[in-house]
Amino acid sequence: MEMKFELNNKVALVTGGGSGIGLAIAAQYIALGAKVAITGRNIEKLQAAKVELGDNCFIYVNDVTQKDTHGKLVETIERELGPIEILVNNAGMHSKKPSMEATDSEFQMVMDTNINSVFALTRTVLHYMLPRGKGSVISISSMAALFGITQVVAYSSSKTALLGMTRSLASEYSHTGVRFNAIAPGFIETKMFLNIMESDPARKEKILSRTPARRFGTTKEVGHAAAFLASDFSNFITGICLPVDGGNSIGF
Repeated sequence: MEMKFELNNKVALVTGGGSGIGLAIAAQYIALGAKVAITGRNIEKLQAAKVELGDNCFIYVNDVTQKDTHGKLVETIERELGPIEILVNNAGMHSKKPSMEATDSEFQMVMDTNINSVFALTRTVLHYMLPRGKGSVISISSMAALFGITQVVAYSSSKTALLGMTRSLASEYSHTGVRFNAIAPGFIETKMFLNIMESDPARKEKILSRTPARRFGTTKEVGHAAAFLASDFSNFITGICLPVDGGNSIGF
């Protein structure tokens, strides 16, 4: 092949990198040679992730909703690790309740976490990426952005907004060499998800029956997709949403 599939010496910032999909993405990046800054609010969770990920994992306690901290966070990472070439907007929150019971404050909290803070952090990082003419911004969306799911109106709205943001930024700035893409994970095996499935066999069967792969995905498989979109192998790919869902989103 004309080049190796690697991320040697690239610096990545992964928000919400202490567990789940964020942790799996960070692990894939480190395995391919990157230095990875992971953020989150829970220092114990971040410290445990560093023990698992090793010396090329660097932890920064940060709440993405505190937008006035973004400048200092990005400046510190750039100074301590080097130029950020990869940004993964993974941190987020979920909310499930009947739509008529969702309060304005609950709706706003989800939107602020899942889309407003993502745009603010992305804008901050772009002040560094755009002049350098290279970078990959990857935002983690959801199946809830691709089809209707009941009782997740705020979550669905925020994850759908991420796709609009991705397309708009790609249209505006891809000519600079910075790319913007999204990943929509399907039903992925996390501890919490598996516990829910075991307590609701009917829902488990419903999901599997409409998933052509006939299984749930793994966080590592989402990490593989994020590694591809961060690498030079995807240099001509921008503005897309890549479902990692075993075919769930194609229907029957």
